[in-house]
Amino acid sequence: MQKGFAEATNLLVYRGEAMKSWSLSICAILLCSVAVICNQTALAQATAAADTPSSTTGKTTYILPEGWMAAVTKAGIVLSPPESDLKIAIVEVGKAVDGKAAAAAAWDAYRPGKAHPFKLATLRPPRNGWDEQMVVDYESSPNEHLDLRSIARRKGDGWTVLILDGSEATSEKRSGAIGQINQSLRPAGYQRESFVGKTAHPLDETRVATLIDFVQKGAADLKIPGVGLALYSGGKIVYEGGVGVKEAGKSDRVDAHTRFMIASNTKSMATLLLAKLVSEGRLGWDDPVTKVYPSFRLGNDATTKSVLIRHLVCACTGLPRKDMEWLFSTTPQTPAADTFKQLATTQPTSKFGEAFQYNNLMAAAAGYVAAHLYYPDMEVGAAFDRAVQEQIWNPLDMRDSTMSMKTALAADHASPHGEDVDSRLTILPQNLNSAIAPYRPAGGAWSSPHDMILYMRNELEEGLLPNGRQLLSKEALLARRTRGVPTGEDIWYGMGLEENARWGVSVIHHGGDLAGYHSDMYAIPAAGVAAVILTNADNGPYLRGPFMRRLLEVLYDGKPEAEGDVAAAVKRVAAESAEYRSKLTVPGDPKVLAGLAPRYENPDLGPLQIKQKGNATRIYATPWDSAIVTRRNDDGTVSLITSDAELIGIELLVGMQNGKRTLTLRDGQHVYIFTESPS
Repeated sequence: MQKGFAEATNLLVYRGEAMKSWSLSICAILLCSVAVICNQTALAQATAAADTPSSTTGKTTYILPEGWMAAVTKAGIVLSPPESDLKIAIVEVGKAVDGKAAAAAAWDAYRPGKAHPFKLATLRPPRNGWDEQMVVDYESSPNEHLDLRSIARRKGDGWTVLILDGSEATSEKRSGAIGQINQSLRPAGYQRESFVGKTAHPLDETRVATLIDFVQKGAADLKIPGVGLALYSGGKIVYEGGVGVKEAGKSDRVDAHTRFMIASNTKSMATLLLAKLVSEGRLGWDDPVTKVYPSFRLGNDATTKSVLIRHLVCACTGLPRKDMEWLFSTTPQTPAADTFKQLATTQPTSKFGEAFQYNNLMAAAAGYVAAHLYYPDMEVGAAFDRAVQEQIWNPLDMRDSTMSMKTALAADHASPHGEDVDSRLTILPQNLNSAIAPYRPAGGAWSSPHDMILYMRNELEEGLLPNGRQLLSKEALLARRTRGVPTGEDIWYGMGLEENARWGVSVIHHGGDLAGYHSDMYAIPAAGVAAVILTNADNGPYLRGPFMRRLLEVLYDGKPEAEGDVAAAVKRVAAESAEYRSKLTVPGDPKVLAGLAPRYENPDLGPLQIKQKGNATRIYATPWDSAIVTRRNDDGTVSLITSDAELIGIELLVGMQNGKRTLTLRDGQHVYIFTESPS
């Protein structure tokens, strides 16, 4: 799987932006797991009415999320969401040879004789009072659609193991709560590091140099050719520029005005347009969407009537990701109004405010609704382009920013990079990135370090422009930071912005991910500091989290952890890539490839074609094409795997249905069957 997307799935240790998975579960498999839990003797159980600090019999502390149930069993604590097909067990196993052995002992206590085959064990740095941490992954077949994982943590000579066991669909739906549980798991008596009450250092010349050195070394270790970087402190820009090159193999250096796709950071600009309308008295956060955009529809009539303006951008409506239409059937020529057509046929899978579920279509609708209010006589895509330019970029003097890929590519820009199936760094085409255009308020903007630090300056100054005029009211701007659904421990999603207060100091930020472009932007109001990091390779997500940590270390004399986080990520990436590659047949099993139909069709995602090109078998979707390789699964089934670097790791299960050949694609909560069709 492409690293930019794969990073986002590893919720148990690091939380990324784009939650992705590629398979669907079989109920019979899940019922086996649930039955074992039910047969254990529950000594006590309770459902949490709110997020509740809790502890095990061994005094290991954790948060029990609202709506979850905790049962004390002979194995340990077993936590359950409202759904019955996923469990988290916390098992204290005592002494063990290592983390892998501790995980095996925990599974044996939790579900005797039912463990899946071992897949991979990777170390994480010691953190939060633990002396050692190891993540253990297990094999499962695509049809099972399971999320199976252990995190073994050692304090002294005793091991505590967190087991994640169950449906990948529910794991995606409950990702925020899973993050809360995992991040809050700490040994008895440990006191969290906190910067509360500390005065931040200014970003002087020495501290700026420290941050630049950190980025430069991290980029080199992670094979990221270029990084755009900008820093703001003490009421001024103290650094803007970057490290490395715009394109691997060339000498042009990244500078302050080099353009990168900022992907989902565009969402906060869509919410800023809404906030301006609220500030102007033309809109209320609690207005029904249909009041200002009567044709809006989400699922059924009852759901449609319940959707308020704030729900468009809160990731709290229970609407699951629905990105496959973008990935498989969208082109730059797809009308922007397609956003509303797709929403009309989509129903939430959890209640409003119950769970964090990130949805790009809703964010795109937010931008288009705002643009329609500004320019009601224009097509919504063109209206958004004009609105963001005239209402945000022009007042903030953001002259490098554009919604046009053509404009960006004709100017100073960074090229996207990724790794192919053999971990070779490759310059990526822009096919997938171009296809975001119809949904561009969710992720289509280009910008530079210079422009983005001006944007984050506006966040720090709460809408006050350098000329003394307010871009919008302070209250409207800050409403976007209202703590909404939790996405982890002391982490909340607002409206196109996220707040991370895990160290006692609020960091307002948001990340962005597209093929070969990964970025983040940060504002730390208590310190009067802002920062922007823009990367041009798919290992970028492994740098931006540690960069936030390093920034806080520099400001508040924090424990030196960020460098260790990068070093561990480098080893983990190598180990995961090697394990993944070991299961693939490259260039592909000739018997499997020869048995494929030349054309398949899905009513929602359109056609797929299989063609021979030179020595490679390639698959063609509407916006992209890729070489395919094969993988034989544990249950005897065979999967096709895309192997080009632009979108590596899309899995299509080869099968038959009603006498026709099929390819089955799964994401977290959807299944799409492509059926053989006439050429």
